[in-house]
Amino acid sequence: MAMTSPASAQPYVAFEDYVASEERSETKHEWLDGVVYAMAGGSVEHGRLATKMTAILTARLAGRCTVLSSDVMVYVRATNLATYPDGSVVCGAMDVQQVVRNGKIIGEALTNPTLVVEVLSDSTESYDRGEKFAHYMRLPSLREYVLVSQAERRIEVFRRPEGRGRWRSDVAGHGDTVTLGGAEVGVDEVYGQ
Repeated sequence: MAMTSPASAQPYVAFEDYVASEERSETKHEWLDGVVYAMAGGSVEHGRLATKMTAILTARLAGRCTVLSSDVMVYVRATNLATYPDGSVVCGAMDVQQVVRNGKIIGEALTNPTLVVEVLSDSTESYDRGEKFAHYMRLPSLREYVLVSQAERRIEVFRRPEGRGRWRSDVAGHGDTVTLGGAEVGVDEVYGQ
């Protein structure tokens, strides 16, 4: 899902206030350094592909990693972005930013995904490939960023290089397999019924 215009012309919103409002909201919002943005809704195909990806990853990574749905907020501390990817994976212990008020946890966000999945659409592709990816790259834990096309059978995986260097990408299409979190996933398996 992509950010749209600010929910309203409002002053700075503290992260704690944003998290508290998300717990009560029926719609999702992104928070970027104090500005709240409404997130666009996804199509049926978007939802289907996101669900297939998380189900396949859950089965393939069982016992090694935890797979999380789009209901889990991810917080990028380095850039002050809180968002809801279409799926995320944590291999190892989870680092969770908890927001506490009056001694009670009012919300939380994952801060150390090792893999993030975004399902592309016409309205989100440039944001997911550009600005949002730039935010995700600032997560020290992130090793793989997965883009799933709705327009064609195409899965693109950006991988963090060892040490310094540019992220590299692999593209897989019809009949191909892709390695995600160390597990092989067939592209046709993701797109099939």
